[in-house]
Order: sequence, then C-alpha cells, then structure tokens
Amino acid sequence: MRKPDRANAPTRGLRGKLWIAFVLQTVSIALATLLGVYAAMVVLRDVLIHRALTDEATHFWEGRKRDPSWPVPDTYNMQGYLSIGDIDNPAVPASLRALPPGFHALSLAGADELVYVDQHGDDRLWLIFHQEQLRSLALWFGLIPLSFVLGAVYLVSFFTYRVSRRAVSPIIQLAQSVSALDPHKPDLKAVEEIRRSSNSDEEVQTLAESIAVFARRNEHFVERERNFTRDASHELRTPLTIIKIATDVMLSDAEPSALIEKSLNRIRRATGDMEALIEAFLILAREADVGLPSEQFSVNDLVAEETERAAVLITGKPIEIRSEIAASVVLNGSARVLSVMLSNLLRNAAQYTEVGTITVRLGADYVEVEDSGSGMSSEDAAHAFDPFYRGRRSDRGGHGVGLTIVKRLSDRFQWPVSIESELGRGTRARIRLPDAVTVTTANA
Repeated sequence: MRKPDRANAPTRGLRGKLWIAFVLQTVSIALATLLGVYAAMVVLRDVLIHRALTDEATHFWEGRKRDPSWPVPDTYNMQGYLSIGDIDNPAVPASLRALPPGFHALSLAGADELVYVDQHGDDRLWLIFHQEQLRSLALWFGLIPLSFVLGAVYLVSFFTYRVSRRAVSPIIQLAQSVSALDPHKPDLKAVEEIRRSSNSDEEVQTLAESIAVFARRNEHFVERERNFTRDASHELRTPLTIIKIATDVMLSDAEPSALIEKSLNRIRRATGDMEALIEAFLILAREADVGLPSEQFSVNDLVAEETERAAVLITGKPIEIRSEIAASVVLNGSARVLSVMLSNLLRNAAQYTEVGTITVRLGADYVEVEDSGSGMSSEDAAHAFDPFYRGRRSDRGGHGVGLTIVKRLSDRFQWPVSIESELGRGTRARIRLPDAVTVTTANA
C-alpha cells in the first residue's frame, strides 16, 4: 500500500469546496436580490408612474369639462402647467414648451424630472413628476430592507458553512491520518481517536473502523510476503546450488560419454534457468520495490559479469558471445533487477540461436542484446511480451515467461524495453536507461 501522490492530488479539499459553494450561493442570492429591486424600480417607474400620470391627465380633462376652473394638479410629488390655445404661454417654463406629447426625462433646477405632455385639442397639459421622491422611496423601501436581507443571508450562510465544516472535519482529519500512515508499519492511534471522537458521525466511525481493519490485514499480508520471499529465497536456492555443484563435479571428475556430458550440460543450463526464474519471481513477488537496495553501480561491470555467466548457456553450440562497449556508464538503482533483465535477454538469445553470434552492446543510455538466431515474424514480435506466448518458435522449448518477466521489471523500475526482430535474421532487444550517467567514453 503506497501513500497517495500529493503532486497529483486535487488542490482543494472538502473545506475549500464548501467555502467556494457557500460564496457562490451568497453571491448568487445577493445578485438575484439586487436584480429584483432594480426590476421593481423599473416597473414602478415605467409602468406604475407612467400609468398614474396618464390617468391623472385623463382625470384633469374630464374634470375641466365639468368645471372650466378645474385646478391644474399641484401636489408634493407632482406639478402641472396648462396652456389654453397658446403653446407659447409665458406661464409655462421655456424648457417645457417645445416638448411634443409623450414622456420625457429632463433635468430641471438641478433635479431629474419625468415630464408627461398631453395634447387635448388646442390645449396642452404638462405634468412634472419629481423623481427624487421615487429615489427616496426606493432607498427606504428597497435598499435599506435589502441590506437587512443580505445581512441575514450572509449570517445564515456563514452559520451554515461553519456547521458544514464542523460536519466534514472528522472526514478531513481521517484523510490526513490515513495519508500519514506508514504502509509497512501503520500506526492506527490517530484513526482510533477519530473513531472514538464525540464529533464523529456514524458514517465516519464506520469508515474509520473499516480503514483500521484494512490496514491491519494489509500489514499481515506484507508480513506474509516478507516471510515467503525470505523462506523461498533460502529453501529454493539451496537445492539448486547443490545440483549445480554436483553437476560441475561430475563433469570435471571423469571422462563422461558424449551423451552423459550432454545431459549434464542440460542439467547445468536448466539449473541456471531455474536460478534466474527464482530471482525474477522473488523480485516481482515483493510489494513494489521493498527490500531492493538502490545504489550507484557500474553498468559495465554488470554487463561483463552477465556476459561471462552466459557462456554456460551456449555450451556445445558454435556461438560466439561478444561485447561492444561504447561508454563507461554508472546507474543509480537496483543492480539485481538490471542483472535479472539482462540475464533473461541473454538466455532468450541463447535459446533461439544455434549458430552465429550474440552481441551485448552498452551505450550511454542503453544496453542491448542482439543475436543472429531464428528471429520472429512481425506478428510474434508484437506479442513477444505476452505471458506464455511462444508463437512459431514453440519448438525451441522454454515456457514463454522470460520476456514477460523483463517487461514487468521494465515497467516497475522505469527502464523501457523494446524488441526488433526479423524472421530468419535475428532479434535485438534494448533496455533504455534514462537516468544513466556517462563517466568516460571507451572504444568499442
């Protein structure tokens, strides 16, 4: 179990998302309220006031029919002027005389006024509505109540945010505690404290208990894996070592017949294959790369060692193993892993080459194995890393897992591997070493 990658984690947690949600909610309510007040003012001005002015003019003309001395409207909010037959009546302000019938917004005596001009035959009526009164009404009956409403909304939103934040705090604490756990030896005290906390809801307690159970089970699994890899490493290698030593003794002590010598060499090769497989399987069986020391090592020395070991794989075959070194390279990582990958590539090359050469090349950022063996078709090369896939080369033996192991180790340790092959002309497998450092350059 690995700790979460903080670099790829979301930048905002639950608290940040709650804060954003409540801010957006409050701003939306405020904007909706302001728009409502503005719409009310527009309706009040464009509908109610216009209607009131037209009704007032109609009422005036009807009253004047009944009584020619009917007074011109003159109230706190409205002032009227009347011209009988003479539009240029000096009693009417000059700024009003030229106005055609209809509504007009003017600035009179430093104040914004709404003027309604109504023509009735040769007579004309001017009604002036003092909009300052409208603004005062909007202030007292609109903006001031709006301020109280917005204040109440802000207080309720803030209170709701605090309650919501308190509700999710145990979840946030639980997430922080889980992210701080050591996957190999988890300390569950913090998780247990959250589970027993009075602020934790039933769901949080259930989640904390499940995490604690999972962490304990994972700890047991890790311990069992360690025990297995330790015991398997010892118990499986010991008999193989005995077989290998016994085979070497039998080959050196007597003059065996050609058939017996061939059989002993096959036993020795099979023993080497088994050792390489056990080494690879034990590495892959470990949780991530636990237990594999990372160190700076010489890739040149490793290539020379594996090339020398591969000599036993071609015993009895007219094959030459050679090295082409183009650089002196050091790498920070697991030497055992690269050794297993290279040995599997050499084993694969020896298995499918009957005559010719196997060349190990070391460049500034790669190591590759090229053989002059049977090669593969493009279809087989596309499936070369699939487990147990052997294609048309199944008559050569093997279990079809060597290249699969190389690919799995490549993916885990970020050393990309690729294969190029041509049927009947050989195969070239390359391991890229992106973090390799060139020390000196040597001639091939």
